[in-house]
Amino acid sequence: MDTSIDAKNLKILDVLQKDASISIDELAEKVDLSRNACWRRVKSLEENGVISQRVAILNPEPLGLSLMVYALIRHSEHDLKWVEKLRAVVEDTPEIIGAHRMSGDLDYILRIRVKSVEDYDRLYKKLIQQINLSDISASFVMESIKDTTALPLEALT
Repeated sequence: MDTSIDAKNLKILDVLQKDASISIDELAEKVDLSRNACWRRVKSLEENGVISQRVAILNPEPLGLSLMVYALIRHSEHDLKWVEKLRAVVEDTPEIIGAHRMSGDLDYILRIRVKSVEDYDRLYKKLIQQINLSDISASFVMESIKDTTALPLEALT
């Protein structure tokens, strides 16, 4: 099966990233393909890593995880041992839902979900006990204007 990202594959991806629970029959109808052709394309997109997983996106508010925090990290040492330790701490901390190594003045940014400022403070204290940080600064999200998992597929056309 050709795994190029043609117009049909883009349409499949667009529909699935908005609702991965859609049946293959509904998907096929929306993208104007037969059921089997649509299924083959979806399977190919999965096998080739374009679709990495299908998940339920949870609303943090009713779960009590209403505080999103961005923690900005700077570190004076950049040895491999420290980086591996940071990776291990990030992987073992479920409240950290995103972690990125950055260019420029900032070394890392962490996206954190917690219930409250007090919970963030507990997490902060746990982090600084586990790993040496030169500087960590937190910003609390006051309002989310846009927060999506959807990729801008129209940019590919």
